[in-house]
Amino acid sequence: MVRALDGIKVLDLSRLLPGPYCSMMLADLGAEVLKVEDPALGDYARQREPQVAGVGGMFQILNRNKKSLTLNLKHPEGVEIFYKLTKGADVILEGFRPGVMDRLGVGYEKIRQINPRIIYCSLTGYGQDGPYKDLVGHDINYLSYGGVLGISGPNDGPPMSAGVQIADIGGGGMMAVIGILTAIIAREKLGKGQFIDISMLDGVISWMANHAGDYFASGKVPKKGEGRLGGGLACYTVYETRDGKYISIGALEEKFWANLCRILGKEEFIAGQYDYGPKQEEIKAELSKLFLTKERDEWVRLLNQVDICASPVYNLDEVFNDPQVRYRNMVLEIEHPTAGKIRQINNPLKLSETPPAIKTPAPLLGEHTDQILTELGYSLEKISRLQQQKVI
Repeated sequence: MVRALDGIKVLDLSRLLPGPYCSMMLADLGAEVLKVEDPALGDYARQREPQVAGVGGMFQILNRNKKSLTLNLKHPEGVEIFYKLTKGADVILEGFRPGVMDRLGVGYEKIRQINPRIIYCSLTGYGQDGPYKDLVGHDINYLSYGGVLGISGPNDGPPMSAGVQIADIGGGGMMAVIGILTAIIAREKLGKGQFIDISMLDGVISWMANHAGDYFASGKVPKKGEGRLGGGLACYTVYETRDGKYISIGALEEKFWANLCRILGKEEFIAGQYDYGPKQEEIKAELSKLFLTKERDEWVRLLNQVDICASPVYNLDEVFNDPQVRYRNMVLEIEHPTAGKIRQINNPLKLSETPPAIKTPAPLLGEHTDQILTELGYSLEKISRLQQQKVI
């Protein structure tokens, strides 16, 4: 089976979530991804609990289809090995703070002298320049600076963090994928690689397009719990049901809202769909009482009989057993050498001619070190010496 990125070689020095998510997507699409890991601990996600076959469950998903080479880049011989690897590489992905790779002697300017066609992607919280470039941060911090937390949560409570890492994955990992794929295409036109500077804060801000569009047009600063899509409308929010579960309603269009009001016996609310203030609060309060009269799944069955955007609010167990999710093959099993069959989230891209594929589980730390070094021309004796010197 042909895959779109067959023949593309990636050196991945990133750890934890944003970078590994990016290289996972590339690996699923056919790229040969080599994780370059510290010999002592490797990717920190390996130690994360809970574990499958002695390795963090998150690591197992994010690092499938990859190989692992241990390499000490603080040792001169480790740097020399990295130089040899870059000669045959297409992409380097790293997620260290700005300046770290330069201090190690493997920054972009040095590597492009060895391989002018290299595509070098640096993925950081705040980018390679600016007053915040050296600040430490996590997902919640980038969401704070980007304004996402400021519009998340009820209007009578504190800002609420999202249940998934929006900045790490959406603002970081996915943006890195887009940047790398764009640079691969551009290389065919320019004949050379380029440097990609991905900032998770920049990525988060780009996700604020609808709110920014309204703000730029009106000058009005959006407030949490009051926006059209942030819980301010009865037609687009979440309601608790009799069994203590929740149902989401997304009846933004007039026809969907009218259908909802009719099935609830509240036709008088149709005209007030976008009335803000006391009228809106009255409608939300009344609907909140109505939704408490039936269990969640009863409501879903009832509302799905007509055109109403309504869905159950699932936990993960329900997600992975949902008939739509199963039909779309979003959960699959692959064979693990010691754990037997392990479950994975499938790649979401559905391509008719070059579909992604999940072939191998996440590698053991340094599993492919000997193989890679042998391919570079190192003898078994030299490899043994490098191990003794803690270069690999």
